[in-house]
Amino acid sequence: MNNMLNISSSPHVRDKRTTSSVMYCVALALLPAAITGVWNHGWHALFVILASVITALLSETVFNYIVKKPNTVKDGSAVVTGLLLALCLPATVPLYVPVIGALVAIIIVKCFFGGLGKNFINPALAARCFLLISFSQTVTTFKVDGVSAATPLADLKAGTVVSLTKMYLGTSNGVIGNCIIALLVGGLALWALDIISWEIPVSVIVSFTLFMALFGGQGFDPLFLLAHLLGGGVIMGAFFMATDYVTSPVTGTGQLVYGACIGILGGLFRVLGSAADSFSYAIIISNLFVPVIDQFIVPKPFAYRKSSIEARSEEGKKPFWTKFPKAAAILTVITLVAGVALSGVYGLTKESIEEQKAMKERESYVAVCPGAESFESTDAIKAAIEEQGEDSYGSDFGRVSIKDAAVGKDASGNIVGYVVSVTTHDGFDGDITLSIGIGADGSTTGISFTELNETAGMGMRADEPEFKDQFTGRTASRFTLNKAGGSTAEDEINSVSGASITSGAVVNAVNAGLDFYENVMKGGN
Repeated sequence: MNNMLNISSSPHVRDKRTTSSVMYCVALALLPAAITGVWNHGWHALFVILASVITALLSETVFNYIVKKPNTVKDGSAVVTGLLLALCLPATVPLYVPVIGALVAIIIVKCFFGGLGKNFINPALAARCFLLISFSQTVTTFKVDGVSAATPLADLKAGTVVSLTKMYLGTSNGVIGNCIIALLVGGLALWALDIISWEIPVSVIVSFTLFMALFGGQGFDPLFLLAHLLGGGVIMGAFFMATDYVTSPVTGTGQLVYGACIGILGGLFRVLGSAADSFSYAIIISNLFVPVIDQFIVPKPFAYRKSSIEARSEEGKKPFWTKFPKAAAILTVITLVAGVALSGVYGLTKESIEEQKAMKERESYVAVCPGAESFESTDAIKAAIEEQGEDSYGSDFGRVSIKDAAVGKDASGNIVGYVVSVTTHDGFDGDITLSIGIGADGSTTGISFTELNETAGMGMRADEPEFKDQFTGRTASRFTLNKAGGSTAEDEINSVSGASITSGAVVNAVNAGLDFYENVMKGGN
């Protein structure tokens, strides 16, 4: 079968480059990022790269041997996949992480679908998303000199100033391949060699930048836009991931549409999502739309012209439903059925869910206001809650809203404390709701979370006594977050290591509750 000739109509266009030559050019273009990654992050980064590349090569070799197919490992695609995957990982991950990721990329995403040219999504990105879901704590923990620290994008989200110079040089906290200069050198070299075209990188970068300018909250602030552009895998994705021949459209117009989809999705996830490194999801979701793009944006054959009358005539003979992709129609039906089913389940369980929420809130009130037998909310409290801005209490506490507040009384009707329920929308992984207890003397008697869905092992540690107990027994009208740790000051709260966004959101929520108590509830009003 391999010796059979493929016959097709003229004209024939051939390129002297082979698959292996293209793949090894891509690998060479990634070498600057790999070298700077090892230089900046240490020798363990090299071991991560080697583990990923070697596993990719061995897994493809073994799979081909088992299924009795020719060994395709020499084409270089496995090397590129292993290298790309490694550069998307932190330098401190255990070596089993890149090994598992490379196995998923090569065996499941590539070989199970027929090998090179048959996979429908980028193998390296699919494996990275698999690792983000399966080992979220491990692959999102970044350390500098052995101490957990946030990435520049996480700092940017928390309102901290970031260093663009460090991002350019790759010395900021992040994945192994985070040196922007090295990525740009490699990406522009591929463009100069005509291995990639300009349509995808340019459309990704332009659409992403415009989206962030319009909806990022800072307008056309150059420093803000540049920080987002340099972080979160945008440059690597635009030049090395999105341009994958197999999972990108074949026409220039299609590539512009495809790149715009990636940029808009990446911006949407960046603004509304909880994870700063969600650009991978933007690319693999856009990969799924490539068959639709290629179906509707078709290149005109050489030397062929069709009159507009003939085209309209032929198009009018086709029923509408034949123009719509069957896969999209089936997916739409499945989505509608699933949506109706979920709506029905929600309707049946809505009352039970509300009862459980009320019970959990009551338990949190009791936990933070010891000695209280009942909780009462006055007309003044209810009016103050209704008067607050939409999802915003004041302007000094971030996106915080007062959900409820009550006066705690003992069996004799004496005031023993106050409770304020506060929701902050500034959590790293979504909303955080907590109850804040305040004693009759104005001291904080504790906090209790009723909604906390932060990253396991990081933001979720805010619910541990080591962090929560810092508030208990302290008298302060306003707390401040100490990111360095080790503070014993009455009004300072030490941050959870590696979770400054979550810690800051909680401190702001507590401060809003204390402010509400001071201005509305104090004295039993």
